[in-house]
Amino acid sequence: MARFDPRNKSRYWHAPGLPGVGLLQADFTTHDYAPHVHETFVVAVTEAGGSEFKSRGRTDIAHAQALLVFNPSEPHSGRMGASERWRYRSFYLGEAGIEDVLAALGIDRPRFFTSNVFHDQDLVARFLALHRALDGERDPLLHRELLVRSFGVLFQRHGQAQQRVPGAPADARLLAPVLELMRDCFAERLTLEQMGLAANLTPFQLIGLFNRSIGLTPHAYLTQLRLKAAALQLRAGQSVADAALAAGFYDQSALNKHFKRAFGMTPLQYVRAHAS
Repeated sequence: MARFDPRNKSRYWHAPGLPGVGLLQADFTTHDYAPHVHETFVVAVTEAGGSEFKSRGRTDIAHAQALLVFNPSEPHSGRMGASERWRYRSFYLGEAGIEDVLAALGIDRPRFFTSNVFHDQDLVARFLALHRALDGERDPLLHRELLVRSFGVLFQRHGQAQQRVPGAPADARLLAPVLELMRDCFAERLTLEQMGLAANLTPFQLIGLFNRSIGLTPHAYLTQLRLKAAALQLRAGQSVADAALAAGFYDQSALNKHFKRAFGMTPLQYVRAHAS
């Protein structure tokens, strides 16, 4: 039996604004999981180290290149094995969370996974980005976009294909009413559902068509519109805080973060350069 180690840490919380989505962040040195089941759909990604897990009568390894997936009520257990550390993040989709994801993908039947481990670095990176965003970013549209994209790609690539996930159409002209809506309402709290409705697309299709046609996600495109509006406000003499709110950012810190990511300078540096 594993001894108690004060370095073992774990934290569980519910994703804000996302129904039926539980989140766990854990950092273990000695922890063993007894055989158990979850009523939820589970996805786990490793950040450091790893562990052994047993499911379906076989033993496999959790590591940073592996995406772990467990169907609801699927028995499994885990132990540290030869690893001295296992730092990982996991998602737990309850019934409400599963129904919400299926609706965003335009399907009504849950996927079944015939394997528990997938060596898919792209998806590992997507789920890590989603978990970290839900752990720190105050941006519901970004949360929703990352959730739909991550689970949509997982279902498309690896789920048992009882029902095809509708992909993005090829006609970029379908985005015209969406782009008009975004240009007119960039300062409002637009959702993927609102934007998709303008073109009769599911949120998953909307994200795919944006990527294919524009090379940006809806969130990234909307952020560019907001940055442009904020820059106009700043040049007109508005304070950074007022420009942020007028452009649709949650607060001044959100504008600072996106402005520096996009332009390599802070809004205040931008204002001072124009003043001089």
